Amino acid sequence: MTAIREPKISINGVTLVHVNEERRQEHLAVEDLSLDIVEGEFLCVVGPSGCGKSTLISAIAGFMKPRTGGITMNGRAIEKPGADRGVVFQEYALLPWKTVLDNVAIGLKYRGIAKPERERVAREYLAMARLSDAAEKYPHELSGGMRQRVAVARTLANTPEIMMMDEPFAAVDAQTRLTLQEELLRVWDEHPITVLFITHSVEEAVFLADRVAVLTPGPGRLRELVQIDIPREARHWDTISTDTRFLKLRDHVMKLVRNPSR
Repeated sequence: MTAIREPKISINGVTLVHVNEERRQEHLAVEDLSLDIVEGEFLCVVGPSGCGKSTLISAIAGFMKPRTGGITMNGRAIEKPGADRGVVFQEYALLPWKTVLDNVAIGLKYRGIAKPERERVAREYLAMARLSDAAEKYPHELSGGMRQRVAVARTLANTPEIMMMDEPFAAVDAQTRLTLQEELLRVWDEHPITVLFITHSVEEAVFLADRVAVLTPGPGRLRELVQIDIPREARHWDTISTDTRFLKLRDHVMKLVRNPSR
C-alpha cells in the first residue's frame, strides 16, 4: 500500500453467534472483533479452524447480524446482502446447465441488463481471466482451476465494491493453486478492488496480501495485523519462495497461528 486510504469496511466490537433452533444451542464464533478493511487493499485472514473466518464473511455479506457491535460499509450499517459485496466460494457455485458465458453474465441478467450488453461485459471479464476460448463450454468441461477463474470473473462482472473470497483455492491441486494465486494478483492489478480473502494457508496469505489479520482460536478475536511489505512485482512463486522477506513474514505469521497464547 502506497498511501493512507479510508476504510471500506469497519468491523466494530463485533460478536457473532450461530444459533441452532432445533437443539436450542448457541455457538460463539467471533467475539469483540474490531478490524478495518481499507479501500483498495488486499486483506487476508488466517487462523486456526473454528476461529470464525467464514462466519465473518457471512456477516459482512449481510447473511447474519452481529449479536453485539456493528459492521459498516462506506460509513453505512450493513443490514442485508447487496450487489456491492461479491462472494467467491470454495465450491465454485456455477450453474451446470448454463455455459461459461451465461454463468458470468447471470448477475447482470438479474439486474435487468440487456443481453447484448451483458454478453459484452461477460466476454470482457472472461478475457481478463484468460478464458475467452471457454465461453461456450459448460462447467463440467472445465478443470477445477478454470471453474474457479469463472467464479472470479462472474463476481467481478457485477462490479462489486469489495470481493470476498472464502478459501477459493482449497479444492484444487497444489500446482494449480500456485498458478491461481498468481493469476488472481494479475487480475487484481488490472482491476483494482478491495479484497477480503479467507485462507488456512499462511504461505498463500503472505503471498497475496497487503496485510494479514491473524485470528485467535474460536471464538475468533484479532491477534495481530501483519503488514506485508513485499513489492507486488516480486510476487512470483519462482523467486519469492527463497526471498528472505517472504520467509521472515511467513514464519512470523505461522508462529502467531500455531502459538496463539504467546
